[in-house]
This record gives sequence, C-alpha cells and structure tokens, in this order.
Amino acid sequence: MLLPKKVKHRKMQKGRNRFRAFDTRGTELNFGTFGLKALSEAWLTSQQLEAARKAIAYTLRQEGKVWMRVFPDKPITKKPPEVTMGGGKGSVEYYAAPVKAGRIIFEIDGVSEDKAREAFRLAASKLPIKVAFVKE
Repeated sequence: MLLPKKVKHRKMQKGRNRFRAFDTRGTELNFGTFGLKALSEAWLTSQQLEAARKAIAYTLRQEGKVWMRVFPDKPITKKPPEVTMGGGKGSVEYYAAPVKAGRIIFEIDGVSEDKAREAFRLAASKLPIKVAFVKE
C-alpha cells in the first residue's frame, strides 16, 4: 500500500475545490507514449491506485515501462462508529491523492497501442472516476 514515508503534519484539513474544476499541471504526457487521463475529480485512495497499477503490470507482463503520476499523500481521518460529536478529530484511516479533471494518472511506454489500451481498460475498472486513453 502506498503512503508517505514522513509527513510534516499527521492530520490535514479537507480543503475546498472552489476555483478550478480542471487541473492546470500534470495534464500532458511527459514520460510515456500512452496515458490515462482523469475526466472528473475525486480522491483516489492508495488501495485504488495500487489495484490499478497491479492490473496494468499484469497486462504488460514485464514489457514496457509504467509511470504513476499521482501519489496518495493526503491523510484522510475518520472517527470510529458510534462515537458522539466532540472529542477532537479522528485518527488517520487511509491516504488519498486529490485528482482533478485533466490530470494524467498513469503513463506507459514501450508497448503497442492495443496492449496499452487493454491495460488501461482494466486499470479504469479499478478506479472510481471516468478516465480517457490519451496518446502522443
């Protein structure tokens, strides 16, 4: 499971996404020939990203190279069930990567387009958002 080695603050505020619906950075392919682009915004958990990465690795079978362009570094807290209000913020449950529309999530290079499409199709089924296949 993906999580940061060290964090400055253990708990983080939720934050609001008021100003921009689309991401302005990380929207173009930098490493590979094919990419998986987010079409909506969400918090992608470390479990979802790892499942998608494993699906891609299984399809490629030691062929080509894969880059993950997002990393889950936002701690998401949760209070235990049946606990009354108050008593402070809950403990960290998992880590998530905030992703906006337009962001490239994965990149692949060194494989055919058919194989890349199949790998990204399987990876997309593991993610809770709509994604698009992009190529250079």
